[in-house]
Amino acid sequence: MRRFTRKPRDAKDEGVKVTVRDGQFEKALRQFKRKVDQAGILKELRDRQHYTKPSERRKLAKAAARKRWLKKLKKLEDR
Repeated sequence: MRRFTRKPRDAKDEGVKVTVRDGQFEKALRQFKRKVDQAGILKELRDRQHYTKPSERRKLAKAAARKRWLKKLKKLEDR
């Protein structure tokens, strides 16, 4: 017989919460947007919209690394 155990809750599982104080909705909205951005929710949503093959993922990661490297080289040359 298999027993199912509950996995520990992460901050990611609970979601993003912001309280509105003194009717300052705009301030709460800015805080919410910042928290969503820091949690990486939108990035994960975009990644899950369609399946990316592992070979394509590696190709994109390699291209991003090359771009970062060239940017770093250019920054060092300008000094």
